[in-house]
Amino acid sequence: MQIFYDSDADQDIIKNKKVVIVGYGSQGHAHANNLKDSGGDVTVALRETSSSWSKAEAAGLNVSTVPEAVKDADMVMVLIPDELQSKTYASEINDNIKQGAVLAFAHGFNIHFEMIVPREDLDVIMIAPKGPGHTVRSQYESGAGVPCLLAIHKDVSGNARDIGLSYASAIGSGRAGIIETNFKDETETDLFGEQAVLCGGLTSLIQTGYDVLVENGYPPEMAYFECLHEVKLIVDLIYEGGLQNMRYSISNTAEYGDYVSGPKVINQDTKKVMESILERIQSGEFAKEFMDDCNESDNGKPGPLMKNYRDQASNHSIENVGHELRGMMPWIAKNKIVDKSKN
Repeated sequence: MQIFYDSDADQDIIKNKKVVIVGYGSQGHAHANNLKDSGGDVTVALRETSSSWSKAEAAGLNVSTVPEAVKDADMVMVLIPDELQSKTYASEINDNIKQGAVLAFAHGFNIHFEMIVPREDLDVIMIAPKGPGHTVRSQYESGAGVPCLLAIHKDVSGNARDIGLSYASAIGSGRAGIIETNFKDETETDLFGEQAVLCGGLTSLIQTGYDVLVENGYPPEMAYFECLHEVKLIVDLIYEGGLQNMRYSISNTAEYGDYVSGPKVINQDTKKVMESILERIQSGEFAKEFMDDCNESDNGKPGPLMKNYRDQASNHSIENVGHELRGMMPWIAKNKIVDKSKN
């Protein structure tokens, strides 16, 4: 596996191309603003009715509709939600994107599961930062970067790899590392990581720990601090220097408890469930279930299953308790990464 850095990339390649970013959500705003700040020629492509139109303009970016923007683009990076990409490509990009352009993605979902079959004349690449878009932006602004994956699906021009490296460097990933992979591996590992560990596994662990303490008579505020608030403090230590760095920093009591109790929570039965999650992803079963739910809604709104999940999660007491406690810690809001009025 190869890892590239800024010294391996030529940012002038992307600076001399007209780049269109389709979408201005978490990843879209980060890519667009990072490219602009790196000296790139960037246009954000949106629906005329999009609430993000004014946000992109306020950031000093050119904004246009998707069909109009992609006509003259040398590179089109598709950063709208996965469930909207195939319809948008078919109706607004395929017939309008110019001959020989580069079609890019930050996740391999639609290409790997063949929901999008690009035109034969297009280079098809992926630049996938390994972090949320708001972190991609905040790390760039601080002079750091988020590592990313680079994959080449089709290299018609013979220059796809150099273009991808240039783009990745311009959004800040060359500072941290650009890892070359393929669409299949990125898609399947990304979905697995999100579901089993980073999002699904972590949120369920936090919420279940909170429930156990509250149901056994402990104050919800204490449960919140122990099972949610302190997660960041522990993860920061792991991020900084790995698991042993965290264990070096915590008390001997906490470290001993880590060794004896962790494997009881995450055990061989948990591992079997994780393996079944991976199998569901590899077979395409998860992708089909997700898209079937999305297709039951209109205009990009969440499907009935997603809406039900969101409603249940937002009504859990951990959210109400957390809202009240965070209100007593104004420094959190002052330094927040996510600002819905801007990104």
